[in-house]
Amino acid sequence: MGTSVQVTPLCGVYNENPLSYLVSIDGFNFLIDCGWNDHFDPSLLQPLSRVASKIDAVLLSHSDTLHLGALPYAMKQFGLSAPIYATEPVYRLGLLTMYDHYLSRKQVSEFDLFTLDDIDSAFQNVTRLTYSQNCHLSGKGEGIVIAPHVAGHLLGGTVWKITKDGEDVIYAVDFNHRKERHLNGTVLESFVRPAVLITDAYNALSNQPSRRQRDQEFVDAILNTLRGNGNVLLPVDTAGRVLELLLILEQYWEQNHLTYPIFFLTYISSSTVDYVKSFLEWMSDSIAKSFEHTRDNAFLLKHVTLLINKNELENAPEGPKIVLASMASLEVGFSHDIFVEWAADLRNLVLFTERGQFGTRARMLQSDPPPKAVKVTLSKRVPLVGEELAAYEEEQEQIKKEEALKATLVKEEETKAVIGTDIAKADPMIIDGHAQVDAAGVCGEAYRDVLIDGFVPPSTSVAPMFPFCDNSSEWDDFGEVINPDDYVIKDEDMDMGSMPVGGDLDGKLDEGTASLMLDTTPSKVVSSELTVQVKCSLVYMDFEGRSDGRSIKSILAHVAPLKLVLVHGSAEATEHLKQHCLKHVCPHVYAPQIEETIDVTSDLCAYKVQLSEKLMSNVLFKKLGDYEIAWIDSQVEKTESGMLSSLPLSTTAPPHKSVLVGDLKMADFKQFLAGKGIQVEFAGGALRCGEYVTLRKVGDASQKGGAAAIQQIVIEGPLCEEYYKIREYLYSQFYSL
Repeated sequence: MGTSVQVTPLCGVYNENPLSYLVSIDGFNFLIDCGWNDHFDPSLLQPLSRVASKIDAVLLSHSDTLHLGALPYAMKQFGLSAPIYATEPVYRLGLLTMYDHYLSRKQVSEFDLFTLDDIDSAFQNVTRLTYSQNCHLSGKGEGIVIAPHVAGHLLGGTVWKITKDGEDVIYAVDFNHRKERHLNGTVLESFVRPAVLITDAYNALSNQPSRRQRDQEFVDAILNTLRGNGNVLLPVDTAGRVLELLLILEQYWEQNHLTYPIFFLTYISSSTVDYVKSFLEWMSDSIAKSFEHTRDNAFLLKHVTLLINKNELENAPEGPKIVLASMASLEVGFSHDIFVEWAADLRNLVLFTERGQFGTRARMLQSDPPPKAVKVTLSKRVPLVGEELAAYEEEQEQIKKEEALKATLVKEEETKAVIGTDIAKADPMIIDGHAQVDAAGVCGEAYRDVLIDGFVPPSTSVAPMFPFCDNSSEWDDFGEVINPDDYVIKDEDMDMGSMPVGGDLDGKLDEGTASLMLDTTPSKVVSSELTVQVKCSLVYMDFEGRSDGRSIKSILAHVAPLKLVLVHGSAEATEHLKQHCLKHVCPHVYAPQIEETIDVTSDLCAYKVQLSEKLMSNVLFKKLGDYEIAWIDSQVEKTESGMLSSLPLSTTAPPHKSVLVGDLKMADFKQFLAGKGIQVEFAGGALRCGEYVTLRKVGDASQKGGAAAIQQIVIEGPLCEEYYKIREYLYSQFYSL
């Protein structure tokens, strides 16, 4: 029987809601992603609240709120306390994203679902991994190995590979096969026939133009608006897809010597770019190579001005400008306020680069046709003055007095408890823990306060003395014995200790953002309703960085999982991809509902067998990738403990045919032969080698079912020196057993 695998969606199936899934592998419960929407709707988290206490580990795939937005709330309200795993960029940029969302809401409402302290507390539990780093779990997860791999889409974005007993469970959502300016494409295609693949249907119905065409249309739309004396607003995320947009604009402005100002406006824009500058090893090969050769950092932005306050934008010179502002949903944040100001001007352009979340203002404006007017609520936080300030200060003073009184009472109770315990141990008039009572019923303890006022007789002392704690240290021949752990500075301590410091590469917040976070000035939120006439141009261009429908289908056919689970996507997209995969990928395709548990345990017959020492001493292993393989002729018996044991045969084993083990990729073999000086090319689906020899694969590489694909390599040509030479090279690509 294969590794037991169950999948239970908690959010994000048959719709575009945030992503959150419970994956159980042999009883070990993974929460993969912990997303929330831009409305921060607590009702979406009800399924998560019912299983939070059972979760053993959390895996985060991307740094936006759709994948990790609910993490602080879940840890605070649901008692989620499992260890969390993510890549370094997902950890760092996810933290900044949550800061930006909190500050954006706190400026316009009494937001109390979580605080900055809750965010810090949640992210302190994150274990950071690098790409392809195997992390071996212990305890309940003994034998399980997790590893993050490149997903594309966002910086640090992850395809999670979970391995148990040689079977792989792959979680790959929001991946992108295309190589972009700042990101490499996904490595999902390198996984072949995993036991289970969990992926999304979000883009199953969409088709994308070429990257060059899309980028040209993007800059053309912006330049046409600027040359018409209009302004351009790009509602963007905090630290995700905005990085690609910044590079497109930066490079185009540099190449064409343009002078129109570009502003990047979020509460943590400076800190975001400072972090990103130090993440070059996580970016595309072109950026890494450019830095190696010229020491030129792609995110040393010369044409983009970083702002953390809208007042700085208002003080900018008049004239056409581009502003990239958070949030992408237009619900709150700087983008919301700028949209209200610019929407009524025909010359302006609001350029959406991602689909708005369902129910948001951005989604409404992207409809066809867009509304001619929208109702908005303008809110701002203003300091308390006059009677309101006096009443607030009086209330705070009363709260402080109550807290001080409560603390005093608690301290007195603790002191009495300690004194009573020590007296009971030291007083000879107390026998077996009970005070002797005289005939009048008066306890001798009634007079004790007068006799020992100010003194406490500890159980270890023969005389009364003041309370005293002896902090004596151990000494050896070299001096006082110290504990090295007392002098280790933890990462989170360093982060918190230097929070107000600005601009350093340790990712600390700039002074403006830090002062905003630490501002305790008494204030209130003032709101007003307003109807905005939408006369500006509204344009949507797909810069989401996800593979389109045609590419998704091609990748899934290549990966050919034994079982496929579809999540996150509209009902129409999910059903479309499900029917396609049933016909062309594998016969086991699942699309579960919320809180519906599906069993995707592998149908492979795999058994654990104990090899005896005598047998092992005669076996010659050959290394194959991460594994060692060997051919064994033995006799299998069941031991008293129920374990299968493999013992040497009592007679000589019959000879067996040689078995070639390996998975040859024709493209790789083509490069190998070219390196050996052989002229080689693909022609008609076959590989022509030299003048006379042809190689071709026959059989179905994506055979349905649990059995291994039957695929052969056929070598054709006359028996000549070239034929035998190429055959020898072909055999060298396999392991012979």
